[in-house]
Amino acid sequence: MPSDLIILSRADGRPMYQQIVEQIRRLIGAGEWKPGHPLPSIRQLAVDLQVSVITVKRAYFELELEGLIVTQHGKGSEVASDPQVGVRVNERDLTEHLEEAVRIAAILGMSPRQLQARLLEIANEFGLTGKKRA
Repeated sequence: MPSDLIILSRADGRPMYQQIVEQIRRLIGAGEWKPGHPLPSIRQLAVDLQVSVITVKRAYFELELEGLIVTQHGKGSEVASDPQVGVRVNERDLTEHLEEAVRIAAILGMSPRQLQARLLEIANEFGLTGKKRA
C-alpha cells in the first residue's frame, strides 16, 4: 500500500500536513511515484496515518498548488503528468539542504572556501567529480 511509504513523527516539530507534503515530494522526486500514479484517498491516508481528514486535505491542497498532483472530483488524486515535476522537487530539496549546510558552516565559523572544499570532498566520496577516494 502506498501509504506504507509515509511515516509521520509526533516528535517532529513540523505540522503533520507538512511532513506528509515533504514525504510525497520525495516519493515523486525519487521516481517512486511516477506521473499518473494514484495517491491514496484522503480518507484512507488519514486512517492509515492516524491523522484527521483535514490534515491530509491540507497536504494534498499544498501539493496541488505546487503542481505536483492533480485531483479530479470523484476520481481522486494522482501524480501530475508534468515531466519536470521530479526535477523541480529535487532542485528544491537540494537548495534547502545547501541553505542548511551554509547555516551550519556559519555557526561552525567556516569560510566559504572551507565549505566549498568540504563539499568537493564529499562529492568525491560519491564519485560525482570523477575522483573517487580510496
